[in-house]
Amino acid sequence: MVEAFFSSGGGRDLKFKDKLLEFNWGFLLLIFAIAGIGFAMLYSVADGSFDPWASRQMVRFGIGLVILFFAAFVDIRIWMNLAYPAYAVTLVLLIGVEFIGFKGMGAQRWINLGIVQLQPSELMKITLILALARYFHGLTMDEVSRFKHVLLPAFFIGAPVALVLKQPDLGTAVLLGTVGTALLFLAGLAWRYFIIAGAGALAALPIAWSMLHEYQKKRVFTFLDPDSDPLGSGYHILQSKIALGSGGLFGKGFMEGTQAHLNFLPEKHTDFIFTMLSEELGFAGGIALMGLYFMVILFGLSVALQARNQFARLIAMGVTINFFLYMFINVAMVMGLLPVVGVPLPLVSYGGTAMLTLMFGFGLLMCAYINRNMEIARNPSAFW
Repeated sequence: MVEAFFSSGGGRDLKFKDKLLEFNWGFLLLIFAIAGIGFAMLYSVADGSFDPWASRQMVRFGIGLVILFFAAFVDIRIWMNLAYPAYAVTLVLLIGVEFIGFKGMGAQRWINLGIVQLQPSELMKITLILALARYFHGLTMDEVSRFKHVLLPAFFIGAPVALVLKQPDLGTAVLLGTVGTALLFLAGLAWRYFIIAGAGALAALPIAWSMLHEYQKKRVFTFLDPDSDPLGSGYHILQSKIALGSGGLFGKGFMEGTQAHLNFLPEKHTDFIFTMLSEELGFAGGIALMGLYFMVILFGLSVALQARNQFARLIAMGVTINFFLYMFINVAMVMGLLPVVGVPLPLVSYGGTAMLTLMFGFGLLMCAYINRNMEIARNPSAFW
């Protein structure tokens, strides 16, 4: 029974020992390298102590590794069968946030499950990918753009985006919407739908602006002119730019960053940790981290190109796009190229649910890689 759970058929029969041989250990090394940089930065944030952040992050990373290996070795067809139930459970949890969730940092995003505080919006980033990949795997290219087949994926994307906006969490809502839209494009949806949606979004901008919270509007104004309120809403981004610039080419040295250690830099263990890294390790350190991220993205794209079934292909692309957006939005935010939103730097920023969700996503990516040669019949017009 256990062997059947982890074994797969299709293009070639893969037993558990075969999957171990297929596992890409170089990719795992990349993950360790990025996480190691995160541990070092969290150690520095605490002035040379593993407590309180680095030690907890290491434990979460260890749990994440177990999740990664489990997700990677499960038969990919089981993930296909679990895609809709996983999405449904996550959507119920998102709805539950409205009633039993608790607030933190001005937003109601978490549910206390006793042993863990769960942020369902983070989990939705992966279950949304699973649901859309499952749905489009069951359609032919001719069926993808038929109107009746667009309604369900539109709901898959729109429902969590609306719920996350209500929390409010604009950054995560944008990320969910972008990943979902990208998968629609990759699945082969006709251009006319994107043109109509784009025109509708532009027409709805005044309404969307009026619905934003006052602090969200202030973030946009601060993004356009940080100097307008240097000691208030513009403080974060101005201090971030000072730290980035003061790092120079090779940085001030590990644990020698003045902006961070003199507490001028806000949220230095979470959203602004890239700024701290750049101050201490300089432009060279920042580029080195970006290089590691770029290699992860290349691996994901390679898996998608090699996959012989649509489900694995869309899983690989969805996880890769999600990872890219984490990285891009965070780095652009701390550099002042985007408004400040709550998106962590992947595997580096301190955070529990985000870390475990990323590792689950990497496990699915590795599952797609291991099963890249499997051919799974597409079942046109079938929801299940």
